[in-house]
Amino acid sequence: MLRRIRILVGTVLAAVVMGGPDGVAAQQVKDAREAAARNQEAARRSQEQIDTVVDATRSLERQYSAVVKELEGLDVYNVLLQRQIANQSQELADLQSSIGQVTVIERQVVPLMAQMVEGLKRFVEADLPFLLPERRKRAAFLETLLERSDVTVAEKFRRVLEAFEIENDYGRTVESYRDSLELDGATREVDLLRIGRLALLYLSVDGGRYGEWNREQKTWSPLPGGYRSQIREGIRIAQRQVAPNLLLLPISAPGAAQ
Repeated sequence: MLRRIRILVGTVLAAVVMGGPDGVAAQQVKDAREAAARNQEAARRSQEQIDTVVDATRSLERQYSAVVKELEGLDVYNVLLQRQIANQSQELADLQSSIGQVTVIERQVVPLMAQMVEGLKRFVEADLPFLLPERRKRAAFLETLLERSDVTVAEKFRRVLEAFEIENDYGRTVESYRDSLELDGATREVDLLRIGRLALLYLSVDGGRYGEWNREQKTWSPLPGGYRSQIREGIRIAQRQVAPNLLLLPISAPGAAQ
């Protein structure tokens, strides 16, 4: 475009140099300048249009690149989702299989719990006679619980296991509490000392009578005088009145289970 303008201007100047009326030459120069200006304006608008098109093209290119990256990310995400769906489908199949076995498991667990409760009752009666009202009440509660239809099998089993854990803890602890015993044909208030399940001893509140539970005779038997202070010290240890210390107490040899 600029080259054409230069050629036109050169032609006009050549015509002026070659001669001619002054008015005609001036008008031709003016027309050439106006044509050149128009051509320059047209060239400027054309360049603006080109710049606009270039900018729009670059913008579309950037948008295209962003869309391509997003599609690539979505492809990866879809692959991960497909794997998750496959894993969840397998878990669902496993759950459905487990649900199908619930009825079978319940038919096996319920008789087992009944046997456990019955065994717990026999064990309490054969064990050292400590906290008998509490322990018998717990076993009776479990019997009633097993007959209830508004309690789930899982809750029943949890309560049965809880009772067994309580009984198991008795074998690892030392405890002292006050109770009443039949001694020498009279009811006397005593402090009982339980050493795990190894020994169960008593000391009357007035300190005049003391002894142990005789496993073989299934009765309370008095002890020699040397054990009075040891039993009293054991009661104080169990009640955390003094620090633990070595005690000399009678321990019956374990017998065969019945």
